Amino acid sequence: MPVPERPSLALTCGLAWLCPGAGHVLQGQSGKALVFAGALLPMYALGLWFGGRLFPFEGGEPLVLLAGVAQWMMGAPRLLAAVAGAGGGDVVAVAYEYGNTFLIVSGLLNALVVLDASDVARGRKPV
Repeated sequence: MPVPERPSLALTCGLAWLCPGAGHVLQGQSGKALVFAGALLPMYALGLWFGGRLFPFEGGEPLVLLAGVAQWMMGAPRLLAAVAGAGGGDVVAVAYEYGNTFLIVSGLLNALVVLDASDVARGRKPV
């Protein structure tokens, strides 16, 4: 019996970066996709709601640069938040630091989700 061909690695990783869980949907793992999307998207939204800041890429400040890279690992949600004008960062808000933490950690977790999707696409993990 022939083994069905998997979608390409580049497409899987691109979709996984763009939207948490999308790479897993492409690989036929919709249960995992629901868990990832159900955890990371609300986490990102909470970060914005708590008054977190969308960090820019600033080479002069290494921690700001790293925070910006981490936030961009969320893909489309980060882009949509920037286009919508969200994430200005309310420094005097009580939950400002929590918001930043949620935004950064959701991006870092999505980086792990992308790596997991790439392992599935390469056949290193069962479907």
